[in-house]
Amino acid sequence: MSSAPMNRYWIPHLDINKKVITQELQCYLGPEATVRPYTREGEDGYLITTPGPCLTDEQIDDICRKSKEIWERQAAAKAQQNADKPLKRPLHQPVLISKSSGSGSGSGEGSKRRSSRRGAVSKRGYNDRRGCDSSRN
Repeated sequence: MSSAPMNRYWIPHLDINKKVITQELQCYLGPEATVRPYTREGEDGYLITTPGPCLTDEQIDDICRKSKEIWERQAAAKAQQNADKPLKRPLHQPVLISKSSGSGSGSGEGSKRRSSRRGAVSKRGYNDRRGCDSSRN
């Protein structure tokens, strides 16, 4: 039993849900067709292996439409699930790191803070496990 030569095609992942293309591919291209995630020249997509031609434009449009429906259902379910749950914190809420003072004295709360290794401002002293006690400062 010899297998037919297989053709390999790449399509971008844009607007295509992985579950949808996995479920629909064999309906369109036959039982020997396979699909897997694949990155080509730095762009994510899907590698389709099939003994025949690749998906037609109409088949890809159908997969994109079904993908959009899946994502809309998932978003609606997530919104419904989280409708009664308050947010722990507002998303993308700006956090004041420093505020310029008009006096230019350099004194105040900001000058008493220490910088951490990452450059962020920290109100805490050194950790006791590191051999420093914050109360000595």
